Amino acid sequence: MTLIVAGLAMLLLTTALFVALMPRRGRTHRFVGTELEPYIAVGLTSLVALSFTMLLSGVLTYMG
Repeated sequence: MTLIVAGLAMLLLTTALFVALMPRRGRTHRFVGTELEPYIAVGLTSLVALSFTMLLSGVLTYMG
């Protein structure tokens, strides 16, 4: 059950981070067009994958 809660928390934090990085008032984020941009995209993708892996592992542990 702990993995399920941790996976949901990680997913919510990743969603909040993604929303914080979205453009506002017609201006892009300061990382757009820099050398850090691909690393941020990979980081967000990794966080989403980690949260879904934690959720799936928690569900399988709970069921089995």
